[in-house]
Amino acid sequence: MTIKAIFFDFYNTLSRFDPPREDLQLNICRSFGINITKPQILNGYKLADSFMAREIGINPLRNRTKQEVIQFFSEYQRLVIQGSGIDISMEQGESMFRALRKLPYDFKLFEDAIPTLQILSSKGLRLGILSNNDDDMNSICGKLGLNKYLDFIITSGDVGSGKPKPEIFNKALEIVNAKPCESIHVGDQYESDIKGALGVGIRPVLIDRDDMYPEGTYNESERIESLLQLQDIIDSIY
Repeated sequence: MTIKAIFFDFYNTLSRFDPPREDLQLNICRSFGINITKPQILNGYKLADSFMAREIGINPLRNRTKQEVIQFFSEYQRLVIQGSGIDISMEQGESMFRALRKLPYDFKLFEDAIPTLQILSSKGLRLGILSNNDDDMNSICGKLGLNKYLDFIITSGDVGSGKPKPEIFNKALEIVNAKPCESIHVGDQYESDIKGALGVGIRPVLIDRDDMYPEGTYNESERIESLLQLQDIIDSIY
């Protein structure tokens, strides 16, 4: 088998929030009198991110009205807190979401991102990003120094639906002129990245930076904790 292309999720795969989103979340929770721990926050994000994958797969945020986007993130915030065993109302979720929006943040690459892209690019592999993020990803990736390693960037807004729907994956295959079996998709979300890739026959790889799927408990796909481990997977295929 020959691998021609590797697709990457963006957030929590190549980059993260700076400061980390769990730190931002903890600060907001404290200001609202909610005392939870970082592991609880991470568990809540697992629940909320599954909700996000389902919703964006149906209708990207850029296609929603302003009020619908607010309702979406209010529910997202409610689920983040619910994951720690605490129930809040949609109204409280909206208040916390609005407070979070006021906090300054940026994106920061993980240390393994550029070295991995350099290695893969040197092997002649076609590389791209598949993101459910509707922001200006070309500008964001350019600022982070990613663009020179990428053949393309596709967002959910570009194709009218996001992962796990097949359209975004099929568009990537069309761009690189590769069959599903000749491609790998790497992402941190089971619902959007793993199930989405499996749905079109692309080989998925779960990157589990926060140990949300401990080794021995997950067998839906190959699992890595660092992007640098992709090299071993590619070598094993060849």
